[in-house]
Amino acid sequence: MKTWICPGSFDPVTSGHIDIIKRAAKMCDRLIVAIGINDKKAPFLTAGERRRLLEKSIAGIPNAEVDEFQGLLIEYARKMEAAAIVKGLRAVSDYEYELQMALLNKRLDEGIETIFLMSGINFSFLSSRAVRELASNGGDIRGLVPDEVLDDIMAKYR
Repeated sequence: MKTWICPGSFDPVTSGHIDIIKRAAKMCDRLIVAIGINDKKAPFLTAGERRRLLEKSIAGIPNAEVDEFQGLLIEYARKMEAAAIVKGLRAVSDYEYELQMALLNKRLDEGIETIFLMSGINFSFLSSRAVRELASNGGDIRGLVPDEVLDDIMAKYR
């Protein structure tokens, strides 16, 4: 069974994340959408909230599941016996950072590949930070987040 991991903070999950997740899920047997928990960061949503929103958002993808991890992604990938880590890229700035991480991960474990998927054109501008900024200022985030979680995210800002 070919397992891939799609890691991120998902704070909150966006339509761009779901686009990458759906496309990646078509290319592997099992896709683990892995929420990175970093005690040094102060996320807007708790890990439990991010997990619940992701689970609602990917409910229709039969080979995708949500999990959480702490520490090195490559260690988590080993533990889950993943063949690849899949990352979405929006712009050149994403590529520069993700290339560095991919090369570092390859140095730590040559058996785990990193696969880059380009963002869909409709999502190339989209980030969780932009969604938080819009929502916190009363902006319309419809279409920027999955319909299944729109009300949940807006409720956090009320």
